[in-house]
Amino acid sequence: MGIYLYWGEDDFAMARAIGALREQVLDPAWAAFNFEKISPEDPDAIMRGFDGAMTPPFGAGGRLVWLVNTTICQHCSAEVLAELERTSKALPESTTLLLTTSKKPDSRLKSTKFLKKAAEVKEFSPIPPWRHEELVSRVREAADEVRVSLAPAAVELLATSVGNDTRSLFGELEKLRLYAAGTSNKPLSDRQVRALVTSSAANSLELASAILQGNTALALGLLADLTDRNEPGLKIVATLTGQFRTWLWVKLMVESGERDIKAIALAADVGNPKRIYFLRKDVEHLSLEQLLQTLPILLDLEVSLKRGSQELSTLQTKIIEVCYLLGSRRRISSR
Repeated sequence: MGIYLYWGEDDFAMARAIGALREQVLDPAWAAFNFEKISPEDPDAIMRGFDGAMTPPFGAGGRLVWLVNTTICQHCSAEVLAELERTSKALPESTTLLLTTSKKPDSRLKSTKFLKKAAEVKEFSPIPPWRHEELVSRVREAADEVRVSLAPAAVELLATSVGNDTRSLFGELEKLRLYAAGTSNKPLSDRQVRALVTSSAANSLELASAILQGNTALALGLLADLTDRNEPGLKIVATLTGQFRTWLWVKLMVESGERDIKAIALAADVGNPKRIYFLRKDVEHLSLEQLLQTLPILLDLEVSLKRGSQELSTLQTKIIEVCYLLGSRRRISSR
């Protein structure tokens, strides 16, 4: 079957892929004999995995050897590299060797370079919440996988509601699938999705928009909704930072005289150039200087949280600070 390398922090998506691989490789009647899961706590885990992969399967089906949280792509001795190369060449056709790690493989290592050529590599990293087009595409793919038909507006709403939470996405799609089984064969509408999907009241992108408008009361309310849903503070900050960086790039390009929306989209890392029109509208009431001042505040917020500051109060303080900064021009112009 070959060698597979799965990496990334999206545990749920990776677990689904591992489950699918198990079903593909193993015969259920012989799975107990042909499946070996090797823990990273085993000091000889990597060598045990290589040895196990060389063992032919018993009975029907193939053999699957899984090295959990392997460090082979973070540090790899010459001895381990040589054994990896030898195992790859001699691996029985009926055997699959699976390597998984939450960490990004170090591209400088010879072992990583070798695996990129010899293995099927799949990344399972959460999509950045501000990359809306990628989130929408992921919802479409997941809906096809679960066999739920959604109208375009429903896909957009679901992407906004669950963000990059893969576990939540599949949970909501399963709910929608059960609901759709008792209705007509028409695609589910956004109205139906809104009635069924939980946690659609607030997300970090809505919080970013409220902050951009300098609306402190709304921003703090949205933050409260997010914390009530146990949204990690660092995840909220990552979304805010990414979104404000996008707005800053759009403003910077416009201020420099750029009019080509494709060039602006490329600089701002926006997949769909059509979004540039709306992003320009978002920041037209703000100065470039105001947007430049937001990122140091958000960076300071991230550092504070990583150093163990009280999460909610720190988030509230910095959000109020950014709201005041971005609302200052509106307050001056209204006098």
